[in-house]
Amino acid sequence: EEPGDATTPAAPARYVGVGYERLDTLRYGENPHQAAAVYRTVGERGGVAGARQLHGKAMSYNNYTDTDAAVRAAYDHGDAVTVAVIKHANPCGIAVSASGDVAEAHRLAHACDPVSAYGGVIATNATVTAEMARQVKPIFTEVVAAPAFEDEAVEILSTKKNLRLLVVEPPTREGYEIKQVSGGAVIQERDTYQAGDADPASWELVAGEAADEETLADLRFAWETIRSVRSNAILLAKGGATVGVGMGQVNRVDSCKLAVERANTLGLRETGDAAADKQEKGAVGGADASEILDAEAPERARGAVAASDAFFPFADGLQVLIDAGVKAVVQPGGSIRDEEVIAAAKAAGVTMYLTGNRHFAH
Repeated sequence: EEPGDATTPAAPARYVGVGYERLDTLRYGENPHQAAAVYRTVGERGGVAGARQLHGKAMSYNNYTDTDAAVRAAYDHGDAVTVAVIKHANPCGIAVSASGDVAEAHRLAHACDPVSAYGGVIATNATVTAEMARQVKPIFTEVVAAPAFEDEAVEILSTKKNLRLLVVEPPTREGYEIKQVSGGAVIQERDTYQAGDADPASWELVAGEAADEETLADLRFAWETIRSVRSNAILLAKGGATVGVGMGQVNRVDSCKLAVERANTLGLRETGDAAADKQEKGAVGGADASEILDAEAPERARGAVAASDAFFPFADGLQVLIDAGVKAVVQPGGSIRDEEVIAAAKAAGVTMYLTGNRHFAH
């Protein structure tokens, strides 16, 4: 068992039987040469498999997998209005709106990485409003998933004949996940922060000054969001939104470098009317996307907070974040070199919290 692992939980049942009912045959699978179909778990009616499609082309295999990842991410922040933009099951951007404005949450999520959002999937835990629909319309998007849509929002988005609009009930949080392996399957409980580490009150302050209310809120947002990112994962956040995501790297240093690079080279330079005007011209995510990249704006990593889905095995990854101006970090701890990592944070005056639990996602 690796350092930092929690006490082993109770094992799943010895024998497991799951029934699936085929709902539809898909045009093809992950690639055109693979046959595929979509199934619903017998006895369940909600979720992405049971979604009601209001408009657009038939769903593809990749649409289903990305939409499932997006919907799960959109429900990771309790009652806060949340928007997730997902591509290849990884977040291009995720944001919450302190005022409960779904259009604002979408603007913030999209601004994290507007180039990668091209051809992505958008999901929210709130009703899609006409204002949000007007923002989405000029952006090439595969799917918009939500619990409800305003009538005007449907009218606006239905002018995009291929855009899929899905009414999706909230996903089941509890239960088990099954992954097939050769000769069988591995089964685990879904990661629902059941160890209680989503609450900052359970964290241990090990370096720097205690975070103020705003910084602590960003740290909590980052920690709740990190499990939506493929490991090794580093996530930078500011103002209730992701600003840089380093995902899927085989060492944590590269994840740190990627998160910083994406924070400092991507994003909307303008907001409000100026950005909307360029979106209407197709600049966002299109051939002229470079017109609105954050090439000249202040570095977004500076003053941001960071979350790491697992411990830092060495201080080198943390140093990348320190050099970029990250002001606070939340991570599980549990490395045999924790003291070295914590010492680096102290030397830089960076606030660091340990949660005691990791959140790998593969």
